[in-house]
Amino acid sequence: MAEGTGRRPKVDPDSGVEDVTMLILEWLGEQGVGAMIRVDAERLRDGRPAWTFAASGGPLDGGMRADGASPAECMGRALQALREAGLAVPF
Repeated sequence: MAEGTGRRPKVDPDSGVEDVTMLILEWLGEQGVGAMIRVDAERLRDGRPAWTFAASGGPLDGGMRADGASPAECMGRALQALREAGLAVPF
């Protein structure tokens, strides 16, 4: 994987974070973290934030979850939470 650029994505639907989501998941796996992103059709129908990122294991003390109304919002929140948990995600 390429070295990180030091960018810090914001919770912004135009940030482009969804473009690197698969690279983030792969990097997390390399760190021993199991992670996934999913959409919940029922929450989508109900107009609630339907996207969820979940991760656990490796250097994380416990599991973590981030929700958002779009993949970009969800991943932006997830990156913030991962960094707050001490993981220097290089994207």
